[in-house]
Order: sequence, then structure tokens, then C-alpha cells
Amino acid sequence: MTNKILIVDDERVIRLYLQKNLASRGFDILTCETGEEAVDVYARETPDAVLLDLKLAGMSGIEVLKKIRLVDENAMIIIITAHGMVTTAVQAMKLGAYDFIEKPFGIEQITLILKNVLESSKLKREVQRIKREQKERYGFDNIIGTSKVMQDLFKMMEKLCQSDTSCVLFQGESGTGKDMFAKLLHYQSIRGDKPFIEINCTAIPEILMENELFGHERSAFTDAKAMKKGLFELADGGSIFLDEIGDMPISAQSKLLKVIDTQTFKRLGGTKDISVDVRIIAATNKDLARLVKDGKFREDLYYRLMVIPVSLCPLRERREDIIPLSKYFIDAFNRKLRGKIQRITPEAAELLINYPWPGNVRELKNVIERISILETGDTLLPEHLPIEMNGSPVSFNTPSSLNIPLSQDGVSLEKIEEGLIRQALNLAHGNQSKAAALLSMSRDTLRYRIKKFGIRT
Repeated sequence: MTNKILIVDDERVIRLYLQKNLASRGFDILTCETGEEAVDVYARETPDAVLLDLKLAGMSGIEVLKKIRLVDENAMIIIITAHGMVTTAVQAMKLGAYDFIEKPFGIEQITLILKNVLESSKLKREVQRIKREQKERYGFDNIIGTSKVMQDLFKMMEKLCQSDTSCVLFQGESGTGKDMFAKLLHYQSIRGDKPFIEINCTAIPEILMENELFGHERSAFTDAKAMKKGLFELADGGSIFLDEIGDMPISAQSKLLKVIDTQTFKRLGGTKDISVDVRIIAATNKDLARLVKDGKFREDLYYRLMVIPVSLCPLRERREDIIPLSKYFIDAFNRKLRGKIQRITPEAAELLINYPWPGNVRELKNVIERISILETGDTLLPEHLPIEMNGSPVSFNTPSSLNIPLSQDGVSLEKIEEGLIRQALNLAHGNQSKAAALLSMSRDTLRYRIKKFGIRT
């Protein structure tokens, strides 16, 4: 695609010179003699860059700059200035111009500046596109929940997004969506255009935690050959998400407490306080109050984080959301994986609703994804579901305590055998070697029976 350049200069010789030489280099050229005309042409044509002479007849270059930026605050404008007008050019830069060039200039000089401008514009547009996608992806419309508990949560989140409180703590089991709500809180707030920095406190060794969060000065330790900014500095103006904060080392907790209280910190090896404007979003699946009692979490930090706690309930406590969530994931994977599932049978729906979902929404998503990949039909059936959801519940502890009710009509030994195999596979999380060991049979024998009974693994 050809880049469109608008040239604004009241000297006809300059306009023709730039038009001829830049057109020969592959640019699509528009020209204007006056500032008034330039503003109209920009609004109509939205060029990729503007070459704007400061000294124009009528409206000045500075006024043209201001008016174009009212039309488009991201306009990429290069100022052309006569010798001795550098001060005015600097004023233009402060008003939003990208760069300036003094007359006389060579065409190669202009071409190089234009290439830099266009590359910068491309990167800026890409960043803006990503930000728009993130804001849309982590919006309220993409969170499924018709239950009262979810509706109450949405109302609370809307209030939090409109405020700018310094700390928010999400609490809930694994898979309840703590990271998703943290991103929603950031991208739907006034900080949404600023950085969102995420760190998993479990994944960072204790010895590296402070360095990751706060950075270091040159020579702070043996391998510190250059200054490094920490995640708090990189998140300045935006949000930092401390996932699994219950696993943060005590040594780092004290520094975090200072950031919450003063919005300042020191890099490792540094003496200067660095100020940041950061919203701290934390999440945990642990009982922080218990960790405080056990001496594993600072009590003062606990109370700072608990100013606005947000509890995310497990999926088993909002069962009315299970089928809508399932349908949402089916639609998503149909698009992504070209799946064909269009409906869920009542029997499969009952199994989905009654299953306790220890892995919560994440587990449900994984189950639907697996079915979307493996199954080719248009209907989700009970046999498509994992064995722990679809197995026959046969209770046993030891052979001597095996208690199976026997009616006057008798009992099918094959049904009992099938139920035991399903339960063993469930206990072994699908591992056939472990299941065979539980049943005191060889793996080959187990595989034969799995095939015989048509058990999906």
C-alpha cells in the first residue's frame, strides 16, 4: 500500500521539488498552498504524514499544526523551517510535531525522516490496535454469568473500574478467573491505555523476586553490569498484577508494603527513591489469614490488601452458569477449531451440571476444547465426556469390604467389572498402568477390557 504524504508550503518551487522527488520514490503526494486548504485536505484524505512549512501566507504553520491535531491527535507532522527559526520549531515539537528539518535540505534527508515517521506511525497504530483488542477481549460482554452471584460481581466490578483505588485483591479457587477479572479491571479503567504487567509469584525464585519487582543499579551485585528497571517501573501509570501473592517471600513483602503506602521504592543497590503511579492488583487461592497466623504472610500487608477484597465463587456454587458457559466455549472452539457441535443432549447437560468441577471454569473450558478436537458429530453426548463425569459409581475399599447390593433379579458381573474399571481409571486420572495396578491385572488385560466395554480414555 502506497503511503500518502501531504506537502504544505506556499512556495511553488518547494512544492514541485518535493512532489517530483518523493513521487519518484513511491509516495502518493498531495499538495496545498495555504493552511486553511491543508486542514480541509487532511480531514478529507487522512494522509500518513505531513510536511508542513512554518511560515505560510495567512494561517501560520503553528496554527495549522494545532488544527490538524484537533482533527487527528495522532497526526504525524514534520515541520519545515527556515534557518534561524529553530525556537519556533521546538515550540511545534512541544505541540505534537514529530520532527523538524531546516532549509535548505536534500531529498535524501527528507526521505529518511519520512521513513522514520512512517515506521513510528505503523508501530503506534499496531499498539493502538492491540489496546483496542485487549479492551474488547476483557470486557463485560465476554464474561458469562447469569447467576445472582455473578450479577452482583459485575456490579461491584463496574464500580471498581470507575474508581482508581490503589489495591484490589481477588480471592478464589484455581480456575475461577482471577487473572481474567484482573485484566478486566485494568482494561476497563482509566488506566486501560497504560501498561499491564503480570508476575506469578510462584514462578520466581525468592532470590530473584526483589530484582524482578524493583530492578537494580549497575554493580548492585556481581553480574549487574547495567542498570535494570523492575516491573513496578515498567508498570508506571498502569497496573501490576501479582498473581499467587500468597507465595511471595517475606523479604519482598516488606518492600511491597512500602510501595502501597508511599508509591516509592529503591532499586537494589540504589539510594534514590523512585516514584511510581501504579495500581496493585493481587490474587490468591490461599487463605491469607491462615498464612498470617502461620507467620508466612505479613499482617500489615494483609490488611492493606484486604481494603477491597473480591471473592470469586467456584463453579459448583453457580451451576446455572454451567450450560451457558459450555455453549459459549463450544461456539468459541467451533470458530477456532472448525468444530461442528451445535447442541448438548439433556443427558449430557445433566452430567455437566452435576459434576463438581474441582478445576472450575478452566476445567470446563478444557473439557469442551478436548471434545471439540476429538468429536466430529454435531451433538455433545454423555459418552463424549471424561470418564470421571460419565463413570458408574461403584464403591469399594478392599476386596473383603466390597459391598454390592444383590437383588432377586440378579446382577451383571460384566457391569460390575466395567464400573470398577471406570473407577480405577478415574482414580488413576486416566493412567492405564496405574489403573491396572489398582485392579491387580496386567496393562494388556486392562486395555482389552477397556476396548471390550467401549470405555473412552
